[in-house]
Amino acid sequence: MVVAEVPGSATAAPRSVTVLGSTGSVGTQTLDLIARAPERFRVEALTANSNASLLAEQARALRPAVAVVADERAYRPLKEALAGTGVAVAAGADAVVEAARRPSDLVMAAIVGAAGLPSTVAAAERGALVAFANKECLVSAGPLMLDVVRASGATLLPVDSEHNAIYQVFDDAAGRVERLILTASGGPFRTADPAAMAAATPAEAVAHPTWTMGAKISVDSATMMNKGLEIIEASLLFDMPESRVDVLIHPQSVIHSLVEYTDGSVLAQLGTPDMRTPIAYTLAWPERMVTPSARLDLAAIGRLDFERPDPRRFPALDLARAALKAGGSAPTLLNAANEVAVGAFLAGRIGFLDIVRVVEETLGRHDVRPLASLDDVYAVDAEARALADACTARLAEAP
Repeated sequence: MVVAEVPGSATAAPRSVTVLGSTGSVGTQTLDLIARAPERFRVEALTANSNASLLAEQARALRPAVAVVADERAYRPLKEALAGTGVAVAAGADAVVEAARRPSDLVMAAIVGAAGLPSTVAAAERGALVAFANKECLVSAGPLMLDVVRASGATLLPVDSEHNAIYQVFDDAAGRVERLILTASGGPFRTADPAAMAAATPAEAVAHPTWTMGAKISVDSATMMNKGLEIIEASLLFDMPESRVDVLIHPQSVIHSLVEYTDGSVLAQLGTPDMRTPIAYTLAWPERMVTPSARLDLAAIGRLDFERPDPRRFPALDLARAALKAGGSAPTLLNAANEVAVGAFLAGRIGFLDIVRVVEETLGRHDVRPLASLDDVYAVDAEARALADACTARLAEAP
């Protein structure tokens, strides 16, 4: 058998990588892995929102062709910091999209929220390997995004630990898969009473018990909206109806997700809770690479616990399922309203339990309609943000 060389493998030229959102949690961990394997990877482009100092530090270390900052106010400090390095500098939302269009083998799409949609679509349009850590792209524009992928021949590689786990053990030839089971840690409020959740501070909400993540995804984990978004993502990515995507709370975060087959077999992917493992899987795909992640010691862990999520404590799950079943613009609305509500909570303007209230009220004020184009997605996203902003303003003013 003749095996073709895979870019980035030990026997091929280095795989070129563009990292969209390089200064965030996933982006910095991606670059950590790339720096550990310079013989396997080279960096084509790096982008950030506004953190010019960290972006410049990354660019000096890895020497991409271009470094891009979305916030045009950060252009001058980035330009000055990279003077004499040979790294080109650009700024603005359009420049981020152009970075995604550069001819790299793989694009790590790690821009948080719906803001990452234009650049992720641009990478998919040119048929790249797209490792996406941004589930909001698929939630907001799932069917349209998948149409782009099919038309271009791009490959989507999920970075989320749950979907990455499913991807590693998924084989639905001849309809062999019966059920997908997403695991969830339960977050910091898994056993909290309503009063404690109502009084929760942003610091308490981002204190995830097992994973180290950015603020937005940590709050989503605390409300379990993150798992609701993942239900939508899994349904779209693996072409599985909502009724066959389950959630199981697993506090140890050792089993990252499971796939149940029609013969009763259940396959699971296990590992320590370190995002560098799924990131490395996508970077090296279809091969594997060495990571510094701690190795799993089941004897030391001793036990694995499981429980069903409490819908009264975590109503976000039912909201997400309802949006998935409604289809059309509903998931786009859900995601945009949640982003606004989480931002308001982190800014101290609304309470923790208000996050889901904002999403629910926004959904109730919108008539679901079909999405025929990405322009439709952007229009619904803007509409949802305006509705959610109005709702958060009312809640912030309430006594």
